This record gives sequence, C-alpha cells and structure tokens, in this order.
Amino acid sequence: MARKELKEMSFLDHLEELRWLLVRSTIAIIVIACSCYFIDDYIFDTVIFGPKDPNFITYRFFCEVTHFFGVDDTYACATEFHFIIQNTEVGGQFSTYLWILITAGFILGFPYILWEFWRFISPALYEKERRKAAFFIIISSILFFIGVLFGYFIVVPLSINFFATFEASSDIINQFTVDSYISMIKTSLIASGLVFEMPIIIYFLTKLGLVSPTFLRKYRRAAIVIILIVAAIVTPPDIPSQIIVSIPMLILYEVSVIISALVVKKENENEQVS
Repeated sequence: MARKELKEMSFLDHLEELRWLLVRSTIAIIVIACSCYFIDDYIFDTVIFGPKDPNFITYRFFCEVTHFFGVDDTYACATEFHFIIQNTEVGGQFSTYLWILITAGFILGFPYILWEFWRFISPALYEKERRKAAFFIIISSILFFIGVLFGYFIVVPLSINFFATFEASSDIINQFTVDSYISMIKTSLIASGLVFEMPIIIYFLTKLGLVSPTFLRKYRRAAIVIILIVAAIVTPPDIPSQIIVSIPMLILYEVSVIISALVVKKENENEQVS
C-alpha cells in the first residue's frame, strides 16, 4: 500500500499504518529470535549466566579499583556467590528459553524497529528532516546498544553481587528461580537501553514544542530527584550502586538540554530567514 500524505490520511488510515508497523516489527523480532537459536549455547552459558561468575570482568574491574584506592574490598572482591538458580515450574525452562530468544530478537532488531517508527512519523516531518533518517537510526541504535551494554556490565553485576552476598541470616540459603534471574536481566538491559534514548526523545519533544531548554533547566533539580529514584529502583539498595548508575543518566540529561537548545536555536534561525 502506497504511503499517503499526512493531510490526506484519516484516523483509520493512521491506525492501519500503525498496525502494519507492529506486524512487521514483530515478524522481524521473531526472525532474529529464530536465528539466535543457532547460538543459544553462547547466549545462555556465556551471556546470561556470565554475570553470576565471580571472575566476570565487571567484578575484577571493581576489585582492582578498590585495591587502587585502598578501601575495603569485602563487597567488591567476592570470590564465590552462595546461590543456585533453580527451575520450579514444569514448563519453566522452555518459557525462559523462548523469552530469552525473543528478548535477543528485540535488542538486535532495534535498528529495524526504529526504521519502521521513522517511516510512521516521517509524513509529519519536513523534507529536509526526512533525509536525516539514516543519521537518526544510527545514533539512536548506538545509544540503545550503549545502554544495553551499560545494563549488562554495570546494573546486572551490581544487582547480582549485592543480592548474592547479602545475608539476613546464615541459616537462609539463596535459591533464585530462573524466572526471577532472567526477569532481572531482561528488565535491566531493556530499561537501560531505553533510558539512553533520552537525548533522542528530548529532540522530538522539543521539535513538537512540548519541552524547551528553559523548561529543562528550570526543572533540573526535579529531574535529578527523578533520576536518583530511577537509579534506586533499577539498582540494589546501596548508595555506591545508585551513584554509579545515576552518573550517566545525569550526563544524558545535560546532553539533552544542549540538544534541546540547539533545536530551538535552529528553528529561530529558520524563522528569521523565512
């Protein structure tokens, strides 16, 4: 079906476009998920269960940092995690297997999903803005993948390290269900990836006139509080972990303020020229 101009499209036409966007994106995710079947051993044994190994790269890094600064390394240099991952449901491992492949399909297929999203909103953009499709998809994908890596190498290890070493009593044995373990990883990766899309989101909100650099600067303190709350939600309840996670989020917010200011400046210059 040929794409119609925005002014000629009815509400039902937009719904039809959105429906096909979702259908094509879902098919792409399923195809990539099926492709991941051929490397499922690597995905599970190396990627998924890698952070539960005390020799994981993140733990070694933080251990070396604590040694460098000469601080207590009891928390950072764990040599063994006293927990096991168990399955408590008949179809638990099968459903977990499917969800991991689907999650991998979503993460790896994110650039295509962005492209579909761009096709959906492009009729509402100026011609010169439509030409920036490749730049938008590349930058957005890079930010998303950086966020996923941040979640995998920072958020997930911090969470595992804290909850695996925390003891309310020596009589309690940690037996994490595979569902809770996988859910923690999926949430951390996807949430981190989406949070790193903040500059792109602010760009479009500024273009739509919903936010401005003045607004972002005015409510900077409120934004900092929200960021700290989000960091507290996605990380273990200890101050160092929350600080480590909140720092890149604060940087992203400041970058978003700069991007918003550049967008407003560019639009003002275009108005003066016209």
